[in-house]
Amino acid sequence: MSLKFDEKNFSDEVIKSDIPVIVDFWAEWCGPCHIMLPIIDEAAKEYASKIKIGKVNVDENQVLSSQYGIMSIPTILAFKAGKIVGQLMGARPKKDLIDLINKIIV
Repeated sequence: MSLKFDEKNFSDEVIKSDIPVIVDFWAEWCGPCHIMLPIIDEAAKEYASKIKIGKVNVDENQVLSSQYGIMSIPTILAFKAGKIVGQLMGARPKKDLIDLINKIIV
């Protein structure tokens, strides 16, 4: 199961994380976001010891969404050492997410 990131815990959980982090910016009303939900959760289980994977609800966290320029959802950002090192936009196959994860856990 993926983690829940919000404006209160984002700095500690993502920016200051010792391990890479995948953040899925999503919304409850977003159809493509629901397509990504099982893919995100599967990856979170498979890579639990190597990476954090979590979600940010854009409706509940508008400051974060604005700060990271989220204009379309789902948008998946990859963070390493507090910096964005990769991005995926839209509903994508699991292979694309796994490729992004493997690129940042090296």
